[in-house]
Amino acid sequence: MQEKNLLRKKFYSLRKKKYFEINSSFFIPFINLIKSKFKKNKIKLALYYPASYEINVIKLLELNFISNQNLLLPVIEENNIMNFYPWKKNEVLQVNKYGMLEPIKSKNNVPDVMMVPLLVFDKDKYRLGYGKGFYDRYLNKYLKKFKNILTVGVAFSFQKHHKLPSNNKDVKMNYIITEKGIY
Repeated sequence: MQEKNLLRKKFYSLRKKKYFEINSSFFIPFINLIKSKFKKNKIKLALYYPASYEINVIKLLELNFISNQNLLLPVIEENNIMNFYPWKKNEVLQVNKYGMLEPIKSKNNVPDVMMVPLLVFDKDKYRLGYGKGFYDRYLNKYLKKFKNILTVGVAFSFQKHHKLPSNNKDVKMNYIITEKGIY
C-alpha cells in the first residue's frame, strides 16, 4: 500500500507540472473505438467532470458523435458508493463532499462505456486513482452482472509506469487513451 501511495504522490505532482490543455481531436481514436465496438447508435457513456489536472473529457462534447449519446456522470452516495446518473451539457451540477461536480440524482444507470480518470497506468492497463477505490468497487460489483462494460482509462502518456502493484480488487482497464493513441 505504501508503494501505491508513493506512486500516487509522484504522478500527481508530475501531472500537475506537465499538464497541458488537449483539444477534442485527442478523442478521435476513442470515437473510432466506440464505433467499432458498438453496433447500436446510442450508448450510455460515463464521463467524469475533470478536476486536479485530469484530462478534460468534457472536450468530447465538441464532437458531433457524442451529442447523440446518453451521457452519465458519477455521484458519490451514502457509504461512499458510486453510481452513474444522466447528465446533459450545460445542466446544473452540484458539489459533493469531495469538492467534485455531480449531476442531480435521478434514475441511476449502468454505462456501456466508462471513461476512467487515473494518476498512473502500466503496460498491463492497470491504473491507480486517488486511493478511495470508487471505480474499482463499482467495476468489481457491476462487471459480474454486466460483462460488456467497456473501460477506458484517460491519461497523458507521461503517466505511464512500467509495472504497478496490483491485487485482486484492482480492475484492469480494457483500454488506455493518451495523446499518443490507444493502448
